[in-house]
Amino acid sequence: MAGSSKKAIYAALFGNALIAVTKFAAASYTGSAAMMSEGIHSLVDTGNQVLLLYGIKRASRPASAEFPFGHGKEIYFWSFVVAMLIFALGGTVSIYKGWQHLAHPAEISSLTINYVVLGLALVFEGAALWVAFKEFNRSRGSRSIIEAIRRGKDPTLFVVVFEDSAALLGLLIALVGLILYQLTGNLIFDGLASILIGVVLILTAIALAIESKNLLIGESADPRIVAEIHETVAADSSVLSVNEVATLHMGPEFIVATLSIDFVDSMSAEELEATVTQLNGRIKAIDNRLQRVFIEAERKEDHNSQNHRSE
Repeated sequence: MAGSSKKAIYAALFGNALIAVTKFAAASYTGSAAMMSEGIHSLVDTGNQVLLLYGIKRASRPASAEFPFGHGKEIYFWSFVVAMLIFALGGTVSIYKGWQHLAHPAEISSLTINYVVLGLALVFEGAALWVAFKEFNRSRGSRSIIEAIRRGKDPTLFVVVFEDSAALLGLLIALVGLILYQLTGNLIFDGLASILIGVVLILTAIALAIESKNLLIGESADPRIVAEIHETVAADSSVLSVNEVATLHMGPEFIVATLSIDFVDSMSAEELEATVTQLNGRIKAIDNRLQRVFIEAERKEDHNSQNHRSE
């Protein structure tokens, strides 16, 4: 998964860095507010890719006495930071520049340069989005796009897909704004385009922040994995009932599972120990991300009464 994430991030990083330079150069020469907003957008996206790569590196550090479950959740933190940067630096600055341009309109000196830069940017962004979406499709399998985003545990992939999609939409908005300006001679369209680009970025940031926040707080494993754990344990002849299966993602590739199981009463301590060891191995064999499994022997009545008191 990390390899797929990095491939998509490097593609986006290269594309955005190249595009940012050309957009700022075009905005400085022509005075287009929409082009300046697009330059800010690409610059923020470039910084975001650097942060995501940094997050992947930090998350890969091994477990320690201070962090016994590793540092996998760092990637969730940095994904949330990326969402905030898109909101603060990308969205709000674009809206401000657009509003400023509406209040103090200035002529756009060369539409040809803007069109060339936007055309090149569409090609580069389209290529980056194609790479990101290809890796995203590979990771989502048979799930729908919405389900893959909601159930996905590697935020770096859908962050890049969201960013590149917003970038492509922003470019189209800037292009329409310039065309309308050329047709009407009214500078309001360039300013409005900048504001609309800001709105797109803010909506993208909010969606990313919600998904990253859920992962940062702690989401459970895929329901199919939870169901398979339940079925595997319940099939054992030494198990009377599976009281509870609770899972938690400590990172995209690290799942912790805790189980409450009611075992048959006739088992000796040695038999119980051997059964728990066997179940631990079977559970971890379900998915290689199940790295830590904790099994609690508990009567069903006791488990239910404790849950009732905690509600």
